Amino acid sequence: MNLSYLEKIFSLDKKVSVVTGGSRGLGKGIAHALLKAGSNVVVVGRDKNRLVKTVTEFKNEGLSAFEFQCDIGNRDEINKLFEYVSSKLGRIDVLVNNAGVTQTAPLAEYPDDVWWRTLSVDLYAPFALCRVFSPLMSENGGGSIINITSINAERGFSDNPAYAASKGGLRQLTNALANDLAASNIRVNTVGPGYMRTDMTLKSWEDTERRSKLEERTMLGRWGVPDDLAGVTLLLASEASSYITGQHIYVDGGWLAKGM
Repeated sequence: MNLSYLEKIFSLDKKVSVVTGGSRGLGKGIAHALLKAGSNVVVVGRDKNRLVKTVTEFKNEGLSAFEFQCDIGNRDEINKLFEYVSSKLGRIDVLVNNAGVTQTAPLAEYPDDVWWRTLSVDLYAPFALCRVFSPLMSENGGGSIINITSINAERGFSDNPAYAASKGGLRQLTNALANDLAASNIRVNTVGPGYMRTDMTLKSWEDTERRSKLEERTMLGRWGVPDDLAGVTLLLASEASSYITGQHIYVDGGWLAKGM
């Protein structure tokens, strides 16, 4: 295959990627970008119907997508995911820890079960997935782990303590894993989205006053969309970023950098 220089360094041809929460929203956009770059992608999700629908869409484009239904907050199901990937595809080159949950409530009323479920999915699961997949990734010469955080990893927002704690923890976990896995040629980085138009942010989007305030707070004056993560995902997944690890890239339209 005669590829130009740019196509070569960004190519994921014959690579294997796993994307959690890949059946909708940001995860679906990330999975699509990896597929278009040539990767085989295992799309992981909880909702069977949505998962089948998404993977069917990808396959209809001629893309090499696989589906795996999994509750990543459950350790046994993470082990089943590992067994599926290792037996069916034999390798993993890119792991995208995208799946996340969030639920707001006033602090005094914040439920314990919401706290633990949020940390289980948003923080424990990325740790457990990195732990189980990194040896397989190492066997094939290394790879890339991309943890999806949030501007909430840097800023506190009201009525959402579990989400803020988990995303801040995931940011720091990334630093630790980057150090632990560097000797295995595994790079670990984060991508932190700003306000993106997805199912998770639908309530804020439909509140026209809140939507406008958030647009004004963003330098670029608009909300992001899943496709806005495609470029940075391909950078971090490919050899174009072979000397980048332990870094935190925010795709937020300038939210965090904006002053008065």
